[in-house]
Amino acid sequence: MIPFKDDNPTERFPYVTVALIILNGMVFIREITLGEAVHDMIFYYGVVPLEVLFYFSNPSLDPGTIKDTFLPFLTGMFLHGGPIHILGNMLYLWVFGDNIEDRLGHLKFVGFYLLCGVVGSAIHVATNPTVGVPCIGASGAIAGVLGAYLITFPKARVLCVIPLGFFWPVVELPAAAVLGFWFVIQMFNGAAAFTATTDAGGGVAWWAHIGGFLTGVVLMFIMSGMRIPAMIGKRHG
Repeated sequence: MIPFKDDNPTERFPYVTVALIILNGMVFIREITLGEAVHDMIFYYGVVPLEVLFYFSNPSLDPGTIKDTFLPFLTGMFLHGGPIHILGNMLYLWVFGDNIEDRLGHLKFVGFYLLCGVVGSAIHVATNPTVGVPCIGASGAIAGVLGAYLITFPKARVLCVIPLGFFWPVVELPAAAVLGFWFVIQMFNGAAAFTATTDAGGGVAWWAHIGGFLTGVVLMFIMSGMRIPAMIGKRHG
């Protein structure tokens, strides 16, 4: 299912969400203009688990080495592997990000988003330490937004398109169903990637999604002061 709108109004304009979408779009346009050189950009600014493993196997205090190893945890979340990759990520950010920004405030939301992305990439590295392919994309950060939305607005109604061959019906579902289903899919594919003898992930960093989602849940409790009893009985709006 593909969510494209929710019925959850906000009290303030989502400046950070819009800025993140614009920034990701500008970086992607830059990627397109580089042609074949984009591969060098992705390897330099994306998170390569094998390089991180090498650093911890041979720790160095050299500032250049530290920067080259850890800066990609930030820069990698603004790179994308193709039009479908960035469009899917930005759609989810647009639908769900404004409400989390509204709840946390603009400045807190910046920290929330970046931390979810960094932790998501770290979980990917921990679960795929010998992979030499860069991990890029905003998926870990946006997964954090989805986790936060799930526990904050579980009853919010979300309009989704369900691709069924030639028929694409539009249905309205509670956020708990939409985002719960999304998370189950990530867990299923993450488990499959662990048990497969070949790369079952198809290049998708499933555990970055899972790590980002769970980080978003935890951070939302910490940063918003939400309590579990209040969350259970909460109505959206």
